[in-house]
Amino acid sequence: MSFDLEALRAAVALHGSIARVVVAATRGSVPREVGAAMLVWEGGQSGTIGGGALEYQAAQAALGGRTGISRHPLGPALGQCCGGAVTLVTELWDAQALEGLGGPLIARDLEGRGETLAVRRALDRARARGETAPALVDGWMIEPVTEPERELWIWGAGHVGRALVQVLSPLPGLRITWADTELSRFPERVPDGVRVLAVAHPEDLVERAPRGAEHLVLTFSHGLDLELCHRLLRRGFGRCGLIGSATKWARFRSRLAALGHSQPALGRIDCPIGDPSLGKHPQQIAIGVAQAMLRAPSEGVKEKRA
Repeated sequence: MSFDLEALRAAVALHGSIARVVVAATRGSVPREVGAAMLVWEGGQSGTIGGGALEYQAAQAALGGRTGISRHPLGPALGQCCGGAVTLVTELWDAQALEGLGGPLIARDLEGRGETLAVRRALDRARARGETAPALVDGWMIEPVTEPERELWIWGAGHVGRALVQVLSPLPGLRITWADTELSRFPERVPDGVRVLAVAHPEDLVERAPRGAEHLVLTFSHGLDLELCHRLLRRGFGRCGLIGSATKWARFRSRLAALGHSQPALGRIDCPIGDPSLGKHPQQIAIGVAQAMLRAPSEGVKEKRA
């Protein structure tokens, strides 16, 4: 886990002052790992540090303005049976606090001790060796800034597209771009961190996608689906999935072959997406797609935008 600066900025832009609660250290059996974080604001929150009484009490304390380092044994006092202990760091963030924040590493002196030798060594290791594990060192919280491991483009904001975004957007290390022909096709509320692109001709956006990105093609139009597949095959991709039946894919294969694409290239497009045995309901498709993505590592994880 790491510091999701983009999500924090988006939350601050929407809600103003935000409390961020992060698991800074653990001992024994605990629900979440070091670096797991949640954002809390009046009337809502996103993310989780494990749920239950610990999360509830941490959220209430954050809303009450309590900040800093706190330690919590997960025993009878909290009504949790994990048996371990968790150290939390709670900080308040607003637009002013975010000014100038950036870089591959975010380190904060939470107790005003200054940079001790242990802190200096931890920072040097993180910067020189690329060590990325979050850590609480002598009152400093040191976290790497989140760099998405996978780029996913979802083409189409219909029922299946919406289900996919709802299921996939909470997954760590995944940056989602969601494209369709007009804003009215998207829901009023889009999950934090999902980038929406509404253009009359979505196929023209293909050139903006990283060549290592993964794609799910499921628009309202078979003609648009075909054009997207054609352009993605020319552009290059990490993975590509298409919604449809075996009959649809047989027709697409024939038409794409006529456009000059080889059979090995066409074999890299998965159709139908998801696990057909789960059913055809949008949420069933989304669960099948999510399962397949979690099982299979990305082939183009680090490629930057061209």
